[in-house]
Amino acid sequence: MAYDAALADYQKFDFTDGPYTRPVYRRGSGPAVIIIHEIPGLHPLVVRFADHVAAAGMTVFCPSLFGTPGKPVTKGYAVASMFDAICIRREFHVWSSDKSSPIVEWLRALARKAHAECGGKGVGAVGMCFTGGFALAMMTEPSVVAPVLSQPSMPAASGSKRRAAGIDVSPAEIACAKYRFETEDLSMIGLRYKSDRLVPDARFENLKREFGDRFEAIELNDEDAAPAAIPPHSVLTLHLKPDGASKAAEDRVIQFFKDRTGA
Repeated sequence: MAYDAALADYQKFDFTDGPYTRPVYRRGSGPAVIIIHEIPGLHPLVVRFADHVAAAGMTVFCPSLFGTPGKPVTKGYAVASMFDAICIRREFHVWSSDKSSPIVEWLRALARKAHAECGGKGVGAVGMCFTGGFALAMMTEPSVVAPVLSQPSMPAASGSKRRAAGIDVSPAEIACAKYRFETEDLSMIGLRYKSDRLVPDARFENLKREFGDRFEAIELNDEDAAPAAIPPHSVLTLHLKPDGASKAAEDRVIQFFKDRTGA
């Protein structure tokens, strides 16, 4: 079954770097923003967020890392996609704290390509849930200037205090981000729902300790979330309301991308 409707206005191309080839969907004009989808995949509500970024004057690049592009979210689809990403694919590190996934190198290469083609001051990047930390790890690529971590859920907390506070980014990548934040006057945004067990309090406290006022934390209450089949989690997609605090969070992210990329 084809799921083309959500991506009908996008141009598709395959991008290869190193051992990985993935389809990428592109739309818009202006400086580039890479939107890295959550589980289960590049679903229509991720595309909706990408549409909003493109409408604000930027070129969105939406890689499909797992799942079926355009397929709507269902419980069964989410479970199958999670099993695929966690248990089968070697390009993702799920249980390791202080280590980024191998696919991040591919994302850095995509950022270089996007910046070369789209210009501007640099590239924005947002990771969501399973991919939440990827945007921070991408900061070792000089073209990336605006990282956003939306409900960063890896490493899986799984009862471990170390993993609860963990960031799926290596010490070297953190050091590089800190250096660039200070020397280039950059910063990042993190978003989560305060009740979200997949994004423990300890994780955001760790980010605040590591990055100080270079880390802008946007933490929402349950009443800010749109109704969905799962508890409040997906800030920019499933639980985004058309108004209120969650919409304000989306607006802040888009403005952050515009300011940093020069859109």
